[in-house]
Amino acid sequence: MIMPIDFSPDRWDKIKETYGKFWNNTLDRPIIKAILREEKGAAPDIPLLSQQTCNRLDISAEDIIDRIDYHLSQNIYLADSFPMVNFNSFGPGIVSAFCGANLDNSTGRVWFSPKEELPLSDIHVEYDKNNIWLNRIKDIYAAAGKKWKGQVLCGMPDLGGVMDIAAVFRGSQNLLMDLYDEPEEVIRLANEITDVWTDYFNDLTDVLNEYHNPGSSHWLEIYCKDPSYILQCDFCYMISAGMFDEFVAPHLKTHAERIKNVIYHLDGVGEIKHVPSLLKIDDIHMIQWIPGDAQPQDAETWMELYRMINDSGRWIYMYGTSHDLMNAVNTLHSTRFVFGDSFEYSFGSIENFQNICETFQIESHL
Repeated sequence: MIMPIDFSPDRWDKIKETYGKFWNNTLDRPIIKAILREEKGAAPDIPLLSQQTCNRLDISAEDIIDRIDYHLSQNIYLADSFPMVNFNSFGPGIVSAFCGANLDNSTGRVWFSPKEELPLSDIHVEYDKNNIWLNRIKDIYAAAGKKWKGQVLCGMPDLGGVMDIAAVFRGSQNLLMDLYDEPEEVIRLANEITDVWTDYFNDLTDVLNEYHNPGSSHWLEIYCKDPSYILQCDFCYMISAGMFDEFVAPHLKTHAERIKNVIYHLDGVGEIKHVPSLLKIDDIHMIQWIPGDAQPQDAETWMELYRMINDSGRWIYMYGTSHDLMNAVNTLHSTRFVFGDSFEYSFGSIENFQNICETFQIESHL
């Protein structure tokens, strides 16, 4: 027997109130995200939607949602967490596949590749309303809306960064050379991708609204009552600050102006050099910092980066332990942090989690 998802309309009202204050900068405490799992009952005999199974078109959208429903019913949503479906299951940068790239998950992770290698000047992207992956996601959205009727939020898939999508069709090495050899063509392709990306974002947003999605979110699982997204450019790890300003910042600014409620995914030490440019984009509300593999994960190591972001008035999505959170709060005299990874890593114990909630006067919902 599948247990119902334990999240009441009153809880949703509180989520909307809290995150509304987050977005308008009137929240005077951190956002604390924490989920515990309590295994109850037998799971349906259907694989959970993931990058490993996203190509299983033989499974109906309704069966996919029934399986996710069981998974969500095992969760205990604590503090500022809420039930949602994270659609990063279709891989990082699904707009590539929407525009005709191959989706390959044979390794268990989704990767994208062009159907053929073309000169830069011959690469063009267009909106395709009949794309199989686009309509698969829409079908799952529809099944979710019919089952949950607004109790569970469906997130936007990982659409990808503009230059990351360009790198799928051109290849990263070729695209790096193109920045020198054919800069006008790079800008032309980036502008095409930006516009098509926006078309897909708006199309999927319209479908979610049709099925009474309770708000907007994405793979970072931050709530917003209005359309929102987390922008990124992993490609920029390999380019200079000057090239970032020329080739990346313009389309980030365009997305930010069009969507308004945006976050930036800052991934790895090679992207730190771009932070001053990012902080010039007014509509970026928060920066999510990930140090990357083989880098220190503690807050102390990155405190000056946190200080730079905090001094600009932005929020910071940080990882680490509750000790790291308190270190950052006390050092920077700021509570503009969103915090939470796995419960075990972030808090270690129920007692420690409750202490954090008591410190900031947050209802734990334990």
